[in-house]
Amino acid sequence: MARRVVVALLAPVVWAPPGVDPTDWRTALAEDVVDLLAMLNEVDTAVAVTPADRWLADAVIWPGTTVYEVPEPTPNAVFAALTGAGGPDATTGTDPQSGAGPAGGTPATDRYEQVAVVAGDAPDLPGLTVGKLLRPLTTRPVAVAPAEGGLPGLLGVAARLPVPSWLPPLDMDATVPAAVRAAAPRPGDLAVTPSWHRLRGPADLARLDPALDGWEHTRSLLSGAGRSG
Repeated sequence: MARRVVVALLAPVVWAPPGVDPTDWRTALAEDVVDLLAMLNEVDTAVAVTPADRWLADAVIWPGTTVYEVPEPTPNAVFAALTGAGGPDATTGTDPQSGAGPAGGTPATDRYEQVAVVAGDAPDLPGLTVGKLLRPLTTRPVAVAPAEGGLPGLLGVAARLPVPSWLPPLDMDATVPAAVRAAAPRPGDLAVTPSWHRLRGPADLARLDPALDGWEHTRSLLSGAGRSG
């Protein structure tokens, strides 16, 4: 089986429910996503943040989780950190293989063959959806999962390492699958996998399913604000 890592990209959030502290909201979302990834089988998990947001990573990671510090919160920056293209200071954190010590700038391509980057504001994301994002990489170099709802953007992107040179700059809040497919040498080089919702506005709250397991931190915060059970 291919060696795989799933990275939660903890980018800044642009919206929080009225009455909820934006920092608390962002932290709850990140904690639920990190908890979900930690439960996945047969993959390593990591988080990526800018240096200014290292506090958030330290607040939500599990012991042994690698933290990648990236210059900007984009999938491309994460891919560069994983391959060492960002320089010797591109990656820091705890090495999941040893449980201690900095990851330094060691290229993760020495350890991983596939990577998936998922948004940090999808607290009830099913593990099955992450698995479907990785699955096409057995036959295709890149896969993307769109974000549900009326806004453009991606839930996640997965790629074989090293990432193909044709992959364009990706913006998790603006890129759509058609733009990625247009950059590929062949349309079949990109797989589009099932979508899921992110929490980027008031309408997205209605997409949360109280019957789903998980998302305890977000659920608790919304319950305290009188908005969810």
